[in-house]
Amino acid sequence: MSVDVFFALLFGASAVGTALAVISRRNPVASALWMIGYFLMLAGLYLTLQAPLVAALQVLIYAGAIMVLVVFVIMLLNLGNPEQLRERFNPRMGLAAALGALFVLQFLVFVLSRPTGYTQPSSQASEIGTPGFLGRVLFTDYLLPFEAVSLLLLAAVVGAVVLAKRKLEP
Repeated sequence: MSVDVFFALLFGASAVGTALAVISRRNPVASALWMIGYFLMLAGLYLTLQAPLVAALQVLIYAGAIMVLVVFVIMLLNLGNPEQLRERFNPRMGLAAALGALFVLQFLVFVLSRPTGYTQPSSQASEIGTPGFLGRVLFTDYLLPFEAVSLLLLAAVVGAVVLAKRKLEP
């Protein structure tokens, strides 16, 4: 087993473990901290795919900025007693169990299937994760979606400020 495969399996298993920890925690702050670990594991997976810029952006944007916003929203909502948030059985839990069983079945099919024989990455794999390549593709082929997402994020920030603003009583 090569070093790349070892680290890919290590980061992949750690990502699954931290994702399970995110959804199994009752405390929202603990769940947010586990999500930071999940984002770091994804950055490690990007490093194994020779995409250092995407890994750095994953850490800076998601594990840094987005998680600060998530923790801020959790504290702004002040969820209170976690015992009051507990739900009784409902149809969503049955659907979640069915989808979980489907996921396990899909995983077993993947593990037990025959390999395709494809072992070598693309000849352009080392170029795809570089800042020059990403910048060229982002600002030529995907300029309109990039600008649309920036406007959407701006609208979300303005909406969050308007919703979070509290009226002061005299």
